[in-house]
Amino acid sequence: MKKRIIINGTEYPVRMTMGALLRFKQQTGKDVSECKDVADMIILLWCMIASACAADNIPFTLSLEKFADSCSPEDLNILDEIVAPEDAKKKTE
Repeated sequence: MKKRIIINGTEYPVRMTMGALLRFKQQTGKDVSECKDVADMIILLWCMIASACAADNIPFTLSLEKFADSCSPEDLNILDEIVAPEDAKKKTE
């Protein structure tokens, strides 16, 4: 199942790709396994959306800062659904 997220009224694909991992490393200097705080999670989500949009030929022009300004804490829940789907499922049960 492909995940999608709505930011500022626009729906975007979101998924983990090699491009997302590369973007995260370029943005933070860290590997995704070192993702520890909310700032890292916001950057990772932005990287995942930017990469999925690039792969699907969908325009994504939000800067990281504008993206962060447009996200709610609940938007970060999609990371659990993608990175650890079994853990996310247990939270809803």
